[in-house]
Amino acid sequence: MAWFSNFWAIYSNLVLSLGTNSLLALSIWLTLACGMLSIANAAFMGLGAYAAALLTMNFGWPFPLVLAAGMAVPAAMAFLIGKPTLRLSGVYLAMATLAFGEVVRIALLNAESITGGALGLNGIPQLTQWWHVVLALALTLAVLWRLRRSRVGRAFQAIKEDETAAGLMGIDVDGHKMLAFVLGAAIAGLAGALNAHLTFFIGPGEYGFDRAVEILTMAILGGIGSLSGPVVGAVILTLLPETLRAFSGFRLVVNGLILVLIVLFLPRGIWDAERVRGWFGREGRRT
Repeated sequence: MAWFSNFWAIYSNLVLSLGTNSLLALSIWLTLACGMLSIANAAFMGLGAYAAALLTMNFGWPFPLVLAAGMAVPAAMAFLIGKPTLRLSGVYLAMATLAFGEVVRIALLNAESITGGALGLNGIPQLTQWWHVVLALALTLAVLWRLRRSRVGRAFQAIKEDETAAGLMGIDVDGHKMLAFVLGAAIAGLAGALNAHLTFFIGPGEYGFDRAVEILTMAILGGIGSLSGPVVGAVILTLLPETLRAFSGFRLVVNGLILVLIVLFLPRGIWDAERVRGWFGREGRRT
């Protein structure tokens, strides 16, 4: 198994990044599934990453408690900002959450005594193991699958289709939107905490507008019609820079181009559940 040892030594961070990016794509899937275009997930990731890293480096908390704190801090922040911002919709909600993301980035940049400022936090203990990422992704998928098939998931779908009609049917629109927003923030914070203890270093520049657009592109690329879609999109966009190293300087251009093409030609994403079922159905009829 020498080949596997060599492969893991070189590509272990990339493989584990597939899992953390999948968590990020699922975090924005929650808000999109409820009809909300929120671009705050990169900021929530940053809050979770910094909270977890500071607790590990300054107080020596056990890793499970660090991960829990990495989820709790962005979830609490989402609850606080959700009250005023979730009254907005469409592009106005996107602008408000984008502004919040910039506020978080600038705050992390200026709080030098705590966050290290522009230099970030260096020397974070590498506590994240492969099974942490696998377990986190598996549990997240299980919870979201159960949620999607529950009354709450059906309420999300109704709100996405027509918010006014959902309210007239007795659905607590504000409460369900807040639930999706807070849960999405917690999942993004978990991804940030795992990633911080994987890469040794974090800085404010990692959680700005570029990362927010990348997270959104992952979900849109794979498709939000199923839980597998965001995971597929995250895998593609994580591996794409490795396969196109010669164009690494144009990564953001490629992400933007992918987003435009998907919206124009595959509005339901690459992994459209109905299309995939149709493929297998046709194959079954042929056999």
